[in-house]
Amino acid sequence: MKCMFVTVGTTSFDDLIACVSAPDSLQKIESLGYNRLILQIGRGTVVPETFSTESFTLDVYRYKDSLKEDIRKADLVISHAGAGSCLEALEKGKPLVVVINEKLMNSHQLELAKQLHKESHLFYCTCSTLRHCTPAW
Repeated sequence: MKCMFVTVGTTSFDDLIACVSAPDSLQKIESLGYNRLILQIGRGTVVPETFSTESFTLDVYRYKDSLKEDIRKADLVISHAGAGSCLEALEKGKPLVVVINEKLMNSHQLELAKQLHKESHLFYCTCSTLRHCTPAW
């Protein structure tokens, strides 16, 4: 079972959730061999409906006490640019794509992503370039 985990932490990042849960994105994710997509949506107003077919499962939740188990299960983590989420995924040695929220564009988030990318720890992009920023997608 190949799993992709998307996290927005305690924030709201509706653009990211809408992007990865769009029908064409779900088809693309499944075509890459992923059987499961887990979305941690935080305070967001975009709440995709969970579903399960023979070949694919979409799970959605707002918060858990810990993301450790979902990160452990994941073959790929896609995260907002929060330091805690990034470091948690990197500590577990997971491939990580950080998506910059252009609406918040806090320079510290972009700077963190740029620095970690420069050190070859992760890929980073925006929602509009997500499909092109990583060989995993």
